[in-house]
Amino acid sequence: MTVDPAPADVPATAAAEVEFISLTHTNPSTELNPLPSRGIDLAFVRRYVRTLEDGGFDATLLPYASNSADSFVLASAVGQLSERLKPIVAVRPNTVFPTVAAQQLATLDQLTTGRAVVHLISGGSDTEQARQGDYLDKTERYSRTSEFIDILRRSWTETAPFSHAGAHYRFDGFGPGFPPYAGPIPISIGGQSDAAFEIGGAQADIFSFWGEPLADIRSQIDRVHGIAAAAGRADRPRIWVTFRPIIDRTEDLAWSKAQEYVERIARTFQEATHRLGFKGEPQNVGSQRALDFARRQEVYDRALWTRTAAATNGNGASTALVGTPETVAAAIVDYIDLGASLVSIRGYDTLNDVVDYGRYVLPLVRQELAHRKATGRRGSLQADHPGALATAGHQ
Repeated sequence: MTVDPAPADVPATAAAEVEFISLTHTNPSTELNPLPSRGIDLAFVRRYVRTLEDGGFDATLLPYASNSADSFVLASAVGQLSERLKPIVAVRPNTVFPTVAAQQLATLDQLTTGRAVVHLISGGSDTEQARQGDYLDKTERYSRTSEFIDILRRSWTETAPFSHAGAHYRFDGFGPGFPPYAGPIPISIGGQSDAAFEIGGAQADIFSFWGEPLADIRSQIDRVHGIAAAAGRADRPRIWVTFRPIIDRTEDLAWSKAQEYVERIARTFQEATHRLGFKGEPQNVGSQRALDFARRQEVYDRALWTRTAAATNGNGASTALVGTPETVAAAIVDYIDLGASLVSIRGYDTLNDVVDYGRYVLPLVRQELAHRKATGRRGSLQADHPGALATAGHQ
């Protein structure tokens, strides 16, 4: 996609405000420098959460995997270690009964005075799902997620006991459930399969994407909104996009750092693949798309770099934004212009990157949005920092 950084008019699709999300790490181990600990370094968690809040982040994702810390317990700790951060709890519906999840989330929401968010993961790998006894196929997993969402919302809003008999869950006389702090908790869903779009568009408060080229994200957002409209929704899901920025003082330094990083990331991934037994092409559509973009070219638009996705076999959110803080901030605004109001940025040098993003990237994005609010016009950020748009690329 060719991006014109110059027009002064703010696009009609642009989000007026943005919330920045990160991901909470539990110890100093990184993809650049893996350490042999799988445990929780409490002092590190305290420092990390404080750094997120001091840096101006609005929310943090508590991820879930069969070999990770429990996301609910970690979210509760993060909620108490912070004053403002929204803990986003990643939940796989196969790991908890929906009425229990509703109670856990409502409890977290009460403890954090209304900051809780839940991100539902239907499951993209049969191997990973089987590790905790889930043998449903992909279609059934998404069907279960849809039913899970309905039960969560009923558990938070029903004023009398209710029963349920569905394809995946059955119970009698539950409730009234323990209530959230001030109303239903936002529900996020992600994925690139047809089922993910149908459920997310029709039912989710938030739809989550990994970083993709602008033209492709635009079409995906349109698809989500079209499904929401067809479902009769008066609102539309908020759009969440995720990147792994690599920044430095100049463009050349940033790209040099990126080249060094990707070699180290690839070694870490290869060692983890051998240890954990993940083999072959990924099953989930999001990872397949990431690899397809990487095969086609390395650099898209202003700053999107796909070689990190190729180095990790499309594992998780792995596309980078590379450049100076100004270029990366301008690239983030490009996605805000398409309607993204939630932007997740997490780095490879995890704690130090949080510091740098808070000092050098977040303020630039917020300054641009403040200028737009005050004037109704774009500022100069995008026009002044074209990044890869001004060159033949760094392939």
